[in-house]
Amino acid sequence: MRYQVENVLAVQAELGECPVWSVSEQALYFVDILAPALHRFDPQSGAHQVMPVAEHIGCFGLHHQGGFIAAMRSGVFQLDKQGQVVSRIAPNPGDAERSRFNDGGVDRLGRFWCGSLWEPQDRNGAKLCRVDEALQLTVQAEDIMISNGVAFSPDGRWMYQTDTPHGLLYRYPMDEQGEIGPREVVRQFAQGEGGQPDGAAVDSEGFYWAAMFDGSRVVRLDPADGRIVDEIPLPVRWPTMVAFGGADLKTLYITSSREDRSAEELETYPQSGDLFAVRVEVAGLPEPIFGMK
Repeated sequence: MRYQVENVLAVQAELGECPVWSVSEQALYFVDILAPALHRFDPQSGAHQVMPVAEHIGCFGLHHQGGFIAAMRSGVFQLDKQGQVVSRIAPNPGDAERSRFNDGGVDRLGRFWCGSLWEPQDRNGAKLCRVDEALQLTVQAEDIMISNGVAFSPDGRWMYQTDTPHGLLYRYPMDEQGEIGPREVVRQFAQGEGGQPDGAAVDSEGFYWAAMFDGSRVVRLDPADGRIVDEIPLPVRWPTMVAFGGADLKTLYITSSREDRSAEELETYPQSGDLFAVRVEVAGLPEPIFGMK
């Protein structure tokens, strides 16, 4: 398929991340981690709302009470519809001076998963955490440098995760209670192969769509063996994450970054940090809501 990528919001985010489509609102939410802010974009009207938040915000999910559950630098919080803190759910279980929460999302059973980023990048100091319906945070996995790409298979039997600097795509088996087993490597991306796997989403056929940071593309991977079956070239070098949206869930939204880029790089890629959309043939899945099975 020949894809037509459209720049739908020239937001120039420093580090755009975590697009989440609200089916009930027919609107897209996403974050600028470093601003820090939560954004709301209505593709029908073009309305764009920016909601500043108190600290670095890595990822969030839609909350069954309205508003959001969000993983920020110092911990996980419940936020209201304007991005203001309602309550703190749990502290960051790592070293908040050197790690912040990064990518994550809500699973098919309504629990919130959030991975962290080890900022010194001198060891695998990040964690993957889960917040359950009782608001208990538990560390589910370690031995990670930068946790990204959290996504879930349509049947809920698999959870996926990437470790971006290492170029690794993992999967974890999930049982009927949503407990995960030992991880296995689905694919190891080689250096110079066309970017590093960043944020991701799974479509209704179970295929895994990954933004390839520093690779100017999004790839669609076979979940069984990690084989690339399709790709979408992008006009930016640093895409960060994807989400399915639109009335038919066949619009793929793509966030991007301009963090730490030189003037020369930004001259070459002037749309860095913007929000993109492209129509695809296979629909995504409705975004699960925290606290709802």
